[in-house]
Amino acid sequence: MSNVQDFAEKIVTNIEKVIIGKRDTVELAVIGLLCQGHLLIEDVPGVGKTMLARSLARSLGCSFSRIQFTPDMLPSDVTGVSIFNQVTREFEFRAGPIMAQVVLADEINRATPKTQAALLEAMEERQTTVDGVTRMLPRPFLVLATQNPIEYEGTFPLPEAQVDRFLMRLRLGYPSAADEISILERQQFRHPFETLDQVVSVEELVQAQEAVKDVYISPPLKRYIVEISNQTREHPEVYLGASPRGSLAVYRTSQARAAIVGRDYIIPDDIKSLAVPSLAHRVILGPGARLRDLTAQQIVEEVMHNVPVPGGDPLAGSAREEGGSPPLRAPGSGDAG
Repeated sequence: MSNVQDFAEKIVTNIEKVIIGKRDTVELAVIGLLCQGHLLIEDVPGVGKTMLARSLARSLGCSFSRIQFTPDMLPSDVTGVSIFNQVTREFEFRAGPIMAQVVLADEINRATPKTQAALLEAMEERQTTVDGVTRMLPRPFLVLATQNPIEYEGTFPLPEAQVDRFLMRLRLGYPSAADEISILERQQFRHPFETLDQVVSVEELVQAQEAVKDVYISPPLKRYIVEISNQTREHPEVYLGASPRGSLAVYRTSQARAAIVGRDYIIPDDIKSLAVPSLAHRVILGPGARLRDLTAQQIVEEVMHNVPVPGGDPLAGSAREEGGSPPLRAPGSGDAG
């Protein structure tokens, strides 16, 4: 896992030249990248949501496009449109901004639901269909959507089907006083983003994404993930709990977190640290929870507090249950439980 660890450290260190004091959030963005998942960055204006997405794209050296969503935007403005060429007497396809490796969907909740839905096929199937013709999107393909809280004027809540397509929801929050002073000093003459360089190649990204899939997770920890999701569905304050896609999101992101710290196996701390960003946006609260000012994050945290954490060695999987031999024991794994 050393290659994944080096890969992640290069990107995180590079982005930290622009995003100050938010290493945890930057690491979550890299985890989403390694899992080939889309990210929803939700926060108030001006805290660096757009800059995080742009910095990630530049660090990768991938093709990049930005979609600035507005209430009058049409679905064809996202996917592309066929235009009649009077010279050739044929229709020609003009690709929309979705045809890029990294797509920044800026202020996605300012678009109408019909336009938001235009992203669904692209995000899930990694393809677009225009005028009956299906076109594959480039690989890798990542959507980073920014969103202002729906309490602000001129916004439309994202439909549940689209929210569930996002692997994780991230928040940056306001910087500390010391970090904000550092931001002022670094931008005195020019923005640090202007000097940001590519630090990894697309080939390295693909290799790291494949390596993450080899991270081992024991059967008890698989049951732990499923039990957390089940408890969100059975919680009395929840109208709709996390979907099986949510369980898979916790599983994949835990693999990536283990890999970027140099482990080839998952421990319970990996799951606990990724449960909230992977599940909270998939939980729809009931009327009673809203009256009590409860949040989905609080519900997920309560569920994790109530679900027993599996004990024992995270590497001690059952050979019979897995259908093969147990994995080799990593050095120093005896105290990893």
